[in-house]
Amino acid sequence: MTPASSGPTTLSPARIRFALLALALGGFGIGSTEFVAMGLLPDLALDLLPDVHAESADAANATAGWIISAYALGVVVGAPTIAAVAARWPRKRLLLALVAAFTIGTVASALLPSFGLVLVARFLSALPHGAYFGIASLVAASLMGPGKRGRGVALVLSGLTIANVVGVPAITWLGQATSWRVAYLAVAGIFALTFVAVAAAVPWQPGDPGASVRRELGAFSRPQVWFAIAIGAIGFGGFFAMYSYIAPLATEVTGLATAAVPLVLVATGLGMTAGNLVGGRLADWSVRRTMYLAFAALAASLALLALTAQFTAGLFIGAFLIGATSSALAPTIQTRLMDVARDSQSIAAALNHSALNIGNSLGALLGGTVIAAGFGYVAPIWVGLVLTIAGIALAVCSFALDRAARNRGVHVPYATGAVPAVEG
Repeated sequence: MTPASSGPTTLSPARIRFALLALALGGFGIGSTEFVAMGLLPDLALDLLPDVHAESADAANATAGWIISAYALGVVVGAPTIAAVAARWPRKRLLLALVAAFTIGTVASALLPSFGLVLVARFLSALPHGAYFGIASLVAASLMGPGKRGRGVALVLSGLTIANVVGVPAITWLGQATSWRVAYLAVAGIFALTFVAVAAAVPWQPGDPGASVRRELGAFSRPQVWFAIAIGAIGFGGFFAMYSYIAPLATEVTGLATAAVPLVLVATGLGMTAGNLVGGRLADWSVRRTMYLAFAALAASLALLALTAQFTAGLFIGAFLIGATSSALAPTIQTRLMDVARDSQSIAAALNHSALNIGNSLGALLGGTVIAAGFGYVAPIWVGLVLTIAGIALAVCSFALDRAARNRGVHVPYATGAVPAVEG
């Protein structure tokens, strides 16, 4: 790894690795806080909605699902807002403020007494989500050096994917064994540790002195930014259409016991971890080719699972492949956003997470719609395939516009990214 430097000051490879690990730890905490509610939803419903639960457990679980939606909404709102307003802040200071907000919001989620207050706390807890990943990705890209942006983004996102393998199952088990409130306090502990690690390991980096809210929001005036957001929201919605209903797929279609569901989630998480790292390297090779390749592989993986979900091997292999191919898209789409946003880099790096959380909501909504219509638990996988094909179509249109612009002699900028100065 090439040391990052600023004039005479050079960071050692060990210091760079420590800083990247600190940034990834924040991603681990975010992955844990985002997905642990899915495994603890019945516990949340029983504790926070006892009257509703006494009449109907299904109704209580459905209402408790608003907690997941509130978090997703917070990500969508907070990512562009914080990134635009705070783009001029020194990046380390901004990261510390975001992690502190995560810690306070998660503690509040664990301690507040009523469903309504917990709902508000989850929304507020999610506001720093996209901004953290966006700023951390910019810092990681600068630490990695020129030509390694995709790998820098992937290293930060690796914390989130590893959380799906280790953090979410472990914290879910803790919550089931004790209380969902203890589970959220454990997540808050991860964020507190992240604060210490970022303070100790991440070097100081200036913000963008030329940034302004107007300039950052100028990204929304560029059609290619909207294309990239749509590619992430619709294309990645294909993954969430499947993932949101993987538990009933395993028990009702494959016929596995409930105790096997965490193993299916681990298989998906392992795929996500592998795909994210491979996708980061491939994005540094070619964003366009990687996007086409990952989308095609995701479509094939969804079709494979839909056709073989009744078999145990088909379920596990399909879940792994879908996790891998979808996660290869995440650093690729983020790199594309950073390319097309030009000088609005802070908001571009954060918008990817708004897009993915829109995909989360869209995939879950459409998957639930076909289940409610009586088409069964395999139907969401086919919905995911349709969304993936739509994502491919949007990518083709986006890159075709680039090609047409070049043919007209218009310069198409690609942010190979000036590396911001860092100091030890």
